[in-house]
Amino acid sequence: MTRPIIGIIGNHHLINDQYPTHAGGTMNSQAVAEVAGGLPMVIPADPRLVAVRDLLEVCDGFLFTGGRPNVHPEEYGEAETEAHGAFDRARDAVALPLIRACVERGQPFLGVCRGFQEVNVAMGGSLHPEIRDLPGRMNHRMPPDGTIEEKFALRHVVSFTEGGPFHRLFGAREVMTNTLHGQGIKRPGSRVVIDGHAPDGTPEAIYIADAPGFTLSVQWHPEYRAAQDPVSRPLFEAFGAAARAWSEGQRPVSVDCVA
Repeated sequence: MTRPIIGIIGNHHLINDQYPTHAGGTMNSQAVAEVAGGLPMVIPADPRLVAVRDLLEVCDGFLFTGGRPNVHPEEYGEAETEAHGAFDRARDAVALPLIRACVERGQPFLGVCRGFQEVNVAMGGSLHPEIRDLPGRMNHRMPPDGTIEEKFALRHVVSFTEGGPFHRLFGAREVMTNTLHGQGIKRPGSRVVIDGHAPDGTPEAIYIADAPGFTLSVQWHPEYRAAQDPVSRPLFEAFGAAARAWSEGQRPVSVDCVA
């Protein structure tokens, strides 16, 4: 059986602070190949090199990954400040229109961390520049020290809407997740349904209402040890099944079909 091609949105990266590359985390490719059952293809997210229409034809689904640079606030009508951090305007220029096209076509995608935020901005929403500065919010950022295992350790509960797609997918109203982000949803975009929250009220799981295809996105990082984690595995399996159906010419798999 031919594996569906999953486009993994890459990030600009400098090797030795000098040599520019387009990079994708190994754990993203492993999750796509080993759990979603797809063929991972890292996309150089630069509009000078790729066009949305070509990506839609080549790929069967897309993984909008995490990344250190943030979506530029001009994309949601706000001025840039120091709190907004670093940016990748080239990725913004590819990812945002690609998300909107996927929503319209029913082509499946999974948003993760920055990708989760990109989905909200693509649909007209806005972001808080720094969650930990808000009253009553916890620090969701990656711990500054420790091993990879310690940085990606499970740190808080996410609670889902009763009977919603995430509840159905995981078979539980609450799951434990890691947390490695500084920004978060401020104003939900058009049709963005917040289906899961952290204990401090931070949105953690979303989907697009009435979209014909798979549009689940999460603020945490399910790609870490996806094959072993009981929350990550069903998420990537469902995404892979939707991409496989798309590649085989079947009808799009909407979030209403997530069991």
